[in-house]
Amino acid sequence: MLTEKQKKQLRRLGHLLHPIVLIGDKGLTEAVIAECDAALLHHELVKVRARGRDKASRAKIVDALCSATQAECVQRVGMMALLYRPHPKQPRLSFE
Repeated sequence: MLTEKQKKQLRRLGHLLHPIVLIGDKGLTEAVIAECDAALLHHELVKVRARGRDKASRAKIVDALCSATQAECVQRVGMMALLYRPHPKQPRLSFE
């Protein structure tokens, strides 16, 4: 569980990131989950763009993705979500 100070630092780092994982009209599929898992393993901090009809459906998609990848949602704004999961062996991001 991240503290507010850590989330603030991650939001600052994620501001310049481009979305790596794009969730389209088909929603959350096994391929999307696998791609997000690989991206989190490589980058630790990943920006995701989730398309959905409304805010509630996008929130469900992001929550399901976080649950499937054991990531934590740092921020969710509109169609964008910022996910964080530290590398299991060699974490790259350090907190002050």
